[in-house]
Amino acid sequence: MRKIILITVLLLSAFLTKVNAQEKGNYKNILDWTYWEPASPNYERSFEKNPEFKEENILTIKSIKNKINGFGTIMKTIKPDLYLGKTVKMSGYLKCENIKSWAGLWMRVDYYDVAVLAFDNMRKNPIKGTKDWAKYEIVLHVPADATSVSYGVLLDETGQVWFKDIVLELVDETTPETGFTKGRDHKSIPFETQAKAIANQIKTITDTQKNALKTEIDALDKEVAKGIISKEKVEELKLKKAEERAANIETKVAIEEGKLNQLIQDKVDGKFDEENGNNSGSTSFIIGSSTDSIGKNKREINITSMKVYNGQRDKEDRQSKRTTSQVVFATGLNNVVTNKSVEKSDFRYLGSDFSEIGVSYNSRIAKNNNLLHAKYGLSLMYNNLRPTDNRSFVINGKETNLVINSIDITDSRFRNVYLVAPIHLEFDFSAKKMKDNIPFFRTHQSVRFGIGGYAGINLKSKQIIKYDDNDLKATERTKGDFNASNFIYGLSSYIGYRSTSLYLKYDLNPLFKENLVKQNNVSLGLRFDFN
Repeated sequence: MRKIILITVLLLSAFLTKVNAQEKGNYKNILDWTYWEPASPNYERSFEKNPEFKEENILTIKSIKNKINGFGTIMKTIKPDLYLGKTVKMSGYLKCENIKSWAGLWMRVDYYDVAVLAFDNMRKNPIKGTKDWAKYEIVLHVPADATSVSYGVLLDETGQVWFKDIVLELVDETTPETGFTKGRDHKSIPFETQAKAIANQIKTITDTQKNALKTEIDALDKEVAKGIISKEKVEELKLKKAEERAANIETKVAIEEGKLNQLIQDKVDGKFDEENGNNSGSTSFIIGSSTDSIGKNKREINITSMKVYNGQRDKEDRQSKRTTSQVVFATGLNNVVTNKSVEKSDFRYLGSDFSEIGVSYNSRIAKNNNLLHAKYGLSLMYNNLRPTDNRSFVINGKETNLVINSIDITDSRFRNVYLVAPIHLEFDFSAKKMKDNIPFFRTHQSVRFGIGGYAGINLKSKQIIKYDDNDLKATERTKGDFNASNFIYGLSSYIGYRSTSLYLKYDLNPLFKENLVKQNNVSLGLRFDFN
């Protein structure tokens, strides 16, 4: 009954696949090599004979477009049974012509389609330009849990490469590996990853047999259309083909099911790290925020927040403390408010900008409630203003005024650098979590907004003017106080989700102390709090 159901499903699937097929490329074979070619190919792959040695097989890859973003390859994929736990050398002879980017041999050792265990494509030692026949080789170790070995010759971008006599052979275990990813560095694959890979492979086996049956049925239908075979006979043949494909599925799936059963037994026997399948002692580097579990013995180094977590427990404990720290980075548009307006500004709207970088501390105000936080720290603020209409600042006694330059300038920028201490009342809507019936709180996991202000000192004022001087590029940098306010204080607010917020700042002090027209700096941009 099970086989009858499988055959019926195969026939139905082959019919539906035929109806819905939209092929955009095809796999093709040259001798016992293969390649995939899109509907609009970039390369020509072919087989040549050496006039001097007619028994010698030479294959070639040649670009057929003037500009290509990508590569072409001819390859093989084999079972790794003969090489498991051993070191393999791939060698072959290559000749190249007009290689603008690079070409080379390549070999990859895989665990299904979820992990590359070893890999080399000669990118560290590429073949370029025009070269006569020469022997090249790469060496990889094949880990014991590999499921396939793929190898071939590739051409990146444009040119032509010929190759022959590609050989795989075992070498001594002391032979150094050449790859970017070395097989001897491979650690065990987590249980969950292996289980999922085997499940996917079972699906792939079924899909492959369905597609093969569809191709066979297509061929039979064409013979019927041409009158070569009768409709009655073709139905009999279709059933026979379906039975053969069903038998293939049963045989191949049984092998994968055996692997899965052994995997489960290994799990029961304690051969896997119990902490979420993470490899003991490994280290990962993170940029930005991450909520992923890192395992019991794994180290996570967060580059943006400059923190090192030694295991998941350490990460949870430190991120759920009543006071946590963040690295703050902000950037955006900058301008001034004149007579309570930023319209008709003396400064470019898109050319004027600000940036801020600092460290903040976030303290939960209530012991058992995560809503209210006091956020405080120390930051460096950079405010840049670019005047319009070929103008720059000139000191006129106690005032600092914008004047039109006598020469055409390509850029004029006025920069102030401040050291400030921001403080905000932050409302964080990150939910409380329970672990072992104990509540713990984490910040920056949901919507949050803050309102507060900042105060600090002016570290530096500088004006930068760029212009052309007799076809030479000239830059003038003038440092001084420019009568700018020595102290800065203002209001700020932000609203966002997790680590990213929309950020608004407004200086309550005027930009220049004694100017008759008071101008106050205002900034709007994005703020990132890396926890």
